[in-house]
This record gives sequence, structure tokens and C-alpha cells, in this order.
Amino acid sequence: MKSKRMNVCFLSLALFSVSVVVAQHDYVNTPPVVSPMAMKPEMTEIWEPEVKVVTPAKSNAEAPSDAIVLFDGKNLDQWVSQKDITKPAGWKIINNQYMEVLPGTGAIQTKMKFGDCQLHLEWSAPDVVLDGGQWRGNSGVFFQNRYELQVLDSYNNRTYANGQAGSIYKDHPPLVNAIKTPLEWNTYDVVYTAPRFKTDGSIDAPARITVFLNGILVQNNATINGLTLYIGLHNYPEAHGEDVIALQDHDCKNQFRNIWIRKL
Repeated sequence: MKSKRMNVCFLSLALFSVSVVVAQHDYVNTPPVVSPMAMKPEMTEIWEPEVKVVTPAKSNAEAPSDAIVLFDGKNLDQWVSQKDITKPAGWKIINNQYMEVLPGTGAIQTKMKFGDCQLHLEWSAPDVVLDGGQWRGNSGVFFQNRYELQVLDSYNNRTYANGQAGSIYKDHPPLVNAIKTPLEWNTYDVVYTAPRFKTDGSIDAPARITVFLNGILVQNNATINGLTLYIGLHNYPEAHGEDVIALQDHDCKNQFRNIWIRKL
């Protein structure tokens, strides 16, 4: 009987010793609990660098203080002929207010090159409806001389959805048809993000575009799937950097005014 008691006491002592060792081991390897530093308002305030001041225009048609004015009705000094970039743009200025496409003279392009940008542009098809479909005031705004935002009189004018005003031509239809009547001017306000390429020339991040037509969102950060093509699927055949803004001559009359751009 005495032997059994001694065995029980010995076992209890052994278990107690193991528990103490385990407890000590856990205590040694467990880091102390540190209370987080109390947050203060100034810890999440950004003071530097100070935000650049840009003076807004009095109206949307006028350019903000940091914009580059591409056309204000006075001259075409910022543009050249796309057929021959050594020659001036061949379009006509009317009443020191707007420029008119002269069908057959060819597209015009900016002298300067751009990548990421914010663009404001106003346009109007002829007051008299001369034709329908893709022949009613057809033109286009080409970003980096490759990716087309369609210009077309789409007022009561049925055509394929990714070819009407506000579309990324043959790529994305506009979310809605927000065109005005042929007697009114339309306004594009665009935020364009240029594509990025890998070192081997393959596409890393495609171009993206947000477009407001007459103040209404028609392209919401849409992915541009590549070079604008009339036939075939759009793609990115080669890497490129900044390039010109171009306005298309599609053998249709059209007119433009109040064009300004901000590099982003």
C-alpha cells in the first residue's frame, strides 16, 4: 500500500515538473504584448510636397492656367498637315472662331507629342444634314496617332454602335448616345492614359480612356484594346512612346473649336 502511495506521489511530481518546464518554455518564446501607439491626427496628414495651384477657367470652353491651348480660333500654329508635316494644316478658320475640315486636304496633327493627358474639344457637324450613317459629319480624334475617339453626327442617325459618336472606333460603343442636334456644338472632355510596354516591346498595360460627351459619361475608364483598325481585331503591334493628337479628314465636313490639353 505504501509502495503504491510512493508511486502516485512520484508520478504527480514528475507531471508537475513537466508542466513547469513547458510553461517556462512557452513564456520564454512568447513575445511580450506591446500596446499600439496611440494615433494622433497629424500622423495621417500629408504636407509635402505642397499641391500645385492651377487656376480654373471661367468657363469649360476656356483653358485652365496649366493647359496648352491647341486651338482658340485665332490660328493653326499648333497643327501641321499629316500628309506632309513640313506644311501647315490645310483646314480653314471661320470667323476667328472655329476650324472647318476641308474634305480631301487630309488629316491634321499637333506639332507636340503627348501621352497621358486631359483633352477638351468641341465639335459640330454641318447644320444641314447631307447624308446618313458613317457619312454624316464623320471625323475622329486620334490619341498618340493610333487610338480613335469617334466624331460623328449621331443625332437620329442609326449606325453600328462602336462607330457612333462617343465610341472608341470599332472597339467600345458609348454607354449612351448623348449627342446634340446638328444645330448645336458637342463637347468632349477626355482623360486618356497611354499604354505601357515591357522591355521586350510586348504590352504591359493597355491604354485606358474616360470620355464625357456633353457632360455625360460615355466611356468609363474603358480599356482600349489596341491600334484602331477598320478591318480586323485591334492589337498592340509595337511599343511606342508619346505621339501626336490627330484630327481625321474622312471626306466629310466637320468643324472644331476650343481645343486645349493638359499633360498628366
